[in-house]
Amino acid sequence: MSPGPASFCGADQILLPPRDGLPFLCGADLAAQTLEPGGLMVRDGTIAAVVEDAGAELVIDARGCALVPGFVDCHTHLPFAGWRAGEYAQKLSGVPYEQIAGGGGGIAASARALHESSDAAVLGQAAGLAAEMLASGTTTFECKSGYGLSRAGELRALELARELGGRVAQATTSTALLAHAVPAGYSADQWMDEVAAMLAEVVALGSVSALDIFVESIAFSNSHLERMGELAADHGLALRAHVEQFASHGSVPVALAAGARSVDHLSMLGADDLGPLAQADCAAVLLPAAEFLGGEHRAPGRELLDAGALVALATDANPGTAPVVSMPLVIGLGARLYGISAREGLAAATLNAAWTLGLHESRGSIEVGKRADLLLLDGPVEQVAYRLGRNPVAIAMVAGEPVYVRDSQAAERMTRR
Repeated sequence: MSPGPASFCGADQILLPPRDGLPFLCGADLAAQTLEPGGLMVRDGTIAAVVEDAGAELVIDARGCALVPGFVDCHTHLPFAGWRAGEYAQKLSGVPYEQIAGGGGGIAASARALHESSDAAVLGQAAGLAAEMLASGTTTFECKSGYGLSRAGELRALELARELGGRVAQATTSTALLAHAVPAGYSADQWMDEVAAMLAEVVALGSVSALDIFVESIAFSNSHLERMGELAADHGLALRAHVEQFASHGSVPVALAAGARSVDHLSMLGADDLGPLAQADCAAVLLPAAEFLGGEHRAPGRELLDAGALVALATDANPGTAPVVSMPLVIGLGARLYGISAREGLAAATLNAAWTLGLHESRGSIEVGKRADLLLLDGPVEQVAYRLGRNPVAIAMVAGEPVYVRDSQAAERMTRR
């Protein structure tokens, strides 16, 4: 049953795109977003009008607040098992990730934890993290496999991701990160053969929308990226790629030629890649929490924006390099590390992230007809980055239904008739 009509009344700011129907925001369109006072009507789970209706079944007093689209976290590694706090202590003492991985840590450690954990334990942890994400405004998020490191393990991870989607208030998508690390007993080429062989089963799950690969000296090469692109095209899936994180491998041109939907990380992106990436409909997904916590190089976020690239922000939520689930924190880190403005950060965390997941037609911006995934922030949008580490979300709505209300003060803003 659809929730009854609702209305946000008297908001100090409502974030609106410069015009309806834009698939993403870049260049001049970022600055052209508006933040004017007003109201909003919701009916049958969708945005009905950008005006208020004081006679709606549910009236939400938005005075003193900002109304923005729900955050879309387009790069997470949920569901996973356990944590790797010991590795963070190693990083703080100067041990590089490559050395940690070579000693059996990193992805291999999370693969062992997943293998040793029950389905109930994995889903319980993931559902708890999803609740944290919802409380900080994430209304849609991506799941990835990648910690299975075997045919059965990867399929199990994807099945767990599908089950998680049925348990949480948010919408989820599922990405098969089948080339995350080279499993023991395989060469990279041999594992790619195994990936090709398992894809029929992956597609048969009915929940996977993209394939992903990690290109790095400790993982896979550009030739494997080319092959993953071919496999994605053959099976009607989007291609995504973890590239240029720890070193420069010239992977962006390869990914673009393969039709990648996104290239993620980009901490070591070269200046020569800025122009081609800005000319392509390929999202540059930046992960500032991983850079900050890992002491990595800083992606050229400001340069990408100035070149006109499609930039998205995401948490990279995972048990090792980015144990972070808060999109407001990520927006704040992006502002400080890259010089991203409030409007740019919100676009990167909403419509551009929705485009990355192929969901831009239904969410990511406040437009009539889109799903009513909305956040009531307890102050102006400029405070999201400014008050770093503070959660500004008072109320989160998914498909027209309030699914998170922070406290009694937030609850008092809601009147049901």
